[in-house]
Amino acid sequence: MNRTDQEPGAGSPAGPAGEPSSPGLDFIRTRIAEDRANGRYGGRVHTRFPPEPNGYLHIGHAKSICLNFGVAAETGGLCNLRFDDTNPVKEDVEYVEAIEEDVRWLGFDWGDRMFYASDYFERLYALAVELVRTGKAYVDSLSADEIRAYRGTLTEPGRNSPYRDRPVEENLDLFARMRAGEFPDGQHVLRAKIDMASPNMNMRDPTLYRIRRAHHHRTGDAWCIYPMYDYAHPLSDAIEGITHSLCTLEFEDHRPLYDWLVNELFAGDRPQQIEFARLNLNYTIMSKRKLLQLVQQRHVAGWDDPRMPTISGLRRRGYTPESIRDFCTRVGVAKKENVIDMALLEYSVREDLNRRAPRVMGVLRPLRVVLTNYPEGQVEEVDVINNPEDPAAGTRKVPFSRVLYIEQDDFREDPPKKFFRLAPGREVRLRCAYFITCQEVVKDGAGNIVELRCTYDPATRGGDAPDGRRVKATLHWVSAAHACEAEVRLYDRLFTVEDPEGQEGHDFLAFLNPGSLETLAGCQVEPGLADAPPGYRCQFERLGYFCVDPDSGGGRLVFNRTVSLRDTWARIEEKERSR
Repeated sequence: MNRTDQEPGAGSPAGPAGEPSSPGLDFIRTRIAEDRANGRYGGRVHTRFPPEPNGYLHIGHAKSICLNFGVAAETGGLCNLRFDDTNPVKEDVEYVEAIEEDVRWLGFDWGDRMFYASDYFERLYALAVELVRTGKAYVDSLSADEIRAYRGTLTEPGRNSPYRDRPVEENLDLFARMRAGEFPDGQHVLRAKIDMASPNMNMRDPTLYRIRRAHHHRTGDAWCIYPMYDYAHPLSDAIEGITHSLCTLEFEDHRPLYDWLVNELFAGDRPQQIEFARLNLNYTIMSKRKLLQLVQQRHVAGWDDPRMPTISGLRRRGYTPESIRDFCTRVGVAKKENVIDMALLEYSVREDLNRRAPRVMGVLRPLRVVLTNYPEGQVEEVDVINNPEDPAAGTRKVPFSRVLYIEQDDFREDPPKKFFRLAPGREVRLRCAYFITCQEVVKDGAGNIVELRCTYDPATRGGDAPDGRRVKATLHWVSAAHACEAEVRLYDRLFTVEDPEGQEGHDFLAFLNPGSLETLAGCQVEPGLADAPPGYRCQFERLGYFCVDPDSGGGRLVFNRTVSLRDTWARIEEKERSR
């Protein structure tokens, strides 16, 4: 796969005045436009988003959601939400509910068109019986290992099963008895009779049904045979009147089977499958099986861990649905697999939050500052702008007092060159407040700095000096007497390499980033955040964008860092490449 920051066919990288980009006319939209112009399907456009309820959706699914619901909305068409629930061993109601929540949160609505493949189990069975009756399917009694051996290889044709020429009546009887539960799991399967010499392995008499005694989350124990995905999916599309079945590239080799099934069993306009490149992001993984492994082995806190690429994880981290939709537009729809830089996703998040997130002051690693010439017991309120990108956001009052907290990193006792923040004898500005000058450094017995004693200039209220003198740094701060204590979780890349699945000879778990989560206790934030609800997003000035975590409540305040103010990883990578 090629690595790129943007796929071909993407929307414009930046709309006017920072507005989200708009979809370009990619090859799928071009093909749909041609179908409509030619009157195919009577001009209808009907798509579907077909998740398997065997895990939580991730950012790759978001691209498919935006594409399927997007092209339907753009053409006045319809999009169904359909759960392909054909494997009860791996499916769960929890996943169904999470998928519904994620699709709604992204801003899409399926109306009354939520379906399940299990809705069609009876009809799918009847269609299979029709294939048997017409000699296009047979019951095979080979074991799973024998079926694999008979299938051949990419360079050698397969061999016909000794059961391939069973009489139709015998096949019908065996298939009915499979449904009735007369046979144990694995004793028989139903296979399509196509071509064991086909160069496409998917056409070498693929399995359509298998015996599997497992409780289904919707049909209970009514069935002991279940259709394979490659059988149920195209026929469900045809049953629902889908016109354009948009799939990722791994299904390209399955398209001949898709077409064979709908052509054998349906007349008139049939759905067409169109493949597009899946979304691949660096420094993460997109395999639901491996994501489940991370959860089950407790490498992460759950499916909604903010380090996960799941939609629920991104939501908990503070990403907005608008930013994810914008990102999906920016990466576009391509025919060729490639890898998108995580920095592009973070760019979309910053662009969106920059417009909407209120600014607040929070100190992650507090250093106590005492203004020795500020009156003891005095408290005043200073006016602070809520969001310079949104004039309508107005201002707020923030308390100021004699004892403050600033960031430890904003002070150096022996400052290096080009360090313009606070140092002994140096003057700096406190955001929207006063100029202060460091007069004394207080240390504990171990030599650690525990307090700064400074003076303030009362003539500089509001942050400007009437005599015109200037300072080179402006610091954020909070009043110690009024601040709220918070826990802050700083998240980083989940993996240390760009392609954790592509490292030959290594398991992807070997590249988990041990520094992907840093938890800071004793952080101090301005008092207006005391009652901020879970999901509240804001910018901690100079530090990044943060979101209140659901763990907050009962007097506990927890923030997740959504994204930093700039992409430090991209700058580090660029520096490394230039060496």
